Amino acid sequence: MKKNYDFSQATRGAVVAQAAGKTRITIRIDDNVLDWFRDQADAAGGGNYQSMINEALRSHMVGTVEPVEKVLRRVVREELSRAKKRPAKAA
Repeated sequence: MKKNYDFSQATRGAVVAQAAGKTRITIRIDDNVLDWFRDQADAAGGGNYQSMINEALRSHMVGTVEPVEKVLRRVVREELSRAKKRPAKAA
């Protein structure tokens, strides 16, 4: 190791440029959730737990998008099914 280093030509900033289409944020995640993702990455032989979190969020985002009409139809069918199973009340 040298005693002195010359930083006169150095530039400040990130060592690795961020990938296009990605934004760096700060987020609070429960310790046990973060531990689980890290454990999953370790069990897979390494990898990036942050990418796993991103993929989990993406699959939830894509999987939960349901048109309002579809939701209403499902709810109406469920309610009709329950109504058929209930005994008729005497008036």
